[in-house]
Amino acid sequence: MALFNIFNIAGSGMSAESVRLNTVASNLANADSVSSSASTAYKARFPVFQAVQAALAPGAPATLQGANASVAVDGIVQSNAPVTARYEPGNPMADAKGYVYSSNVNVVEQMVDMISASRSYQNDAQVLNTSKTLAIDTLKLAQI
Repeated sequence: MALFNIFNIAGSGMSAESVRLNTVASNLANADSVSSSASTAYKARFPVFQAVQAALAPGAPATLQGANASVAVDGIVQSNAPVTARYEPGNPMADAKGYVYSSNVNVVEQMVDMISASRSYQNDAQVLNTSKTLAIDTLKLAQI
């Protein structure tokens, strides 16, 4: 039944947005972290989403092509943006030259990403709730 595909599609979206929210939380938690070298400084992470096309049943209309596309997390990549070097000779994490290296996390960008992920998750939850209501209403028709 096509209605059950909706649960799979919206569920995969919620799962993917949950991963996105987790990476944002990790990035924000490490935004102010410092390191003694540029190579060990925290680098922002971002999930990579991939569309997963489900095969249509034989005889299904061609207009439904892509209607069963769900989402999967293909992986998590690190940002290539440079880390920031600050001269703080009194910092216990400073290197021999007195520099500490802070993460490349852009807090404003992460906050926007968090809001976007949160709204997408809410939208998928609303799709599930509406689909559940439609399924229940359909079952009630049999009682009449």
